[in-house]
Amino acid sequence: MGLSDIAEGIEVTTEQRDPGVARSDRTDASLTERLMPFAEELPCSAEEAALVVEAYAEGASLGRSAAVAELPKTTAAKTLYLLGEPIDPLTPTARRVLEDWLAGSISRTEAKTLANVGEAAFALGVYVVTHDPIPAAETAVADALALEDAPDPLSDARSGVDDWL
Repeated sequence: MGLSDIAEGIEVTTEQRDPGVARSDRTDASLTERLMPFAEELPCSAEEAALVVEAYAEGASLGRSAAVAELPKTTAAKTLYLLGEPIDPLTPTARRVLEDWLAGSISRTEAKTLANVGEAAFALGVYVVTHDPIPAAETAVADALALEDAPDPLSDARSGVDDWL
């Protein structure tokens, strides 16, 4: 049995629609515009979130990023966490203690003492444990938070393979 025998009687009754090139591209949209759909889920406005992300992406510390957007440091940390940055002030042991507190096994005072963190770090840790990042928002800021391949400043000081031959 050959291919012609297998294909015998098969006919095309409809044509496939050509989708063409994608017409929607958000590269022209500002970071604020890309964050607008998530404004209700963020702990600050889309404009403030964009300022935090831009400052943070340029290398500013969390505190400096918060100051640029005129936000409390914890709010900036929550925003970056929701946008996909791996921000967690707790150690693995402190996280387990926090989970025991959330399960009702220990008191809040005991959990704070055992976690050995301050009030702000404890509150941020609770937020991180009880909230998930927003996947679509992660995609919206992926370009802004992506690490760029910076040139190696010591490349001239290192020998290459050809130097040994």
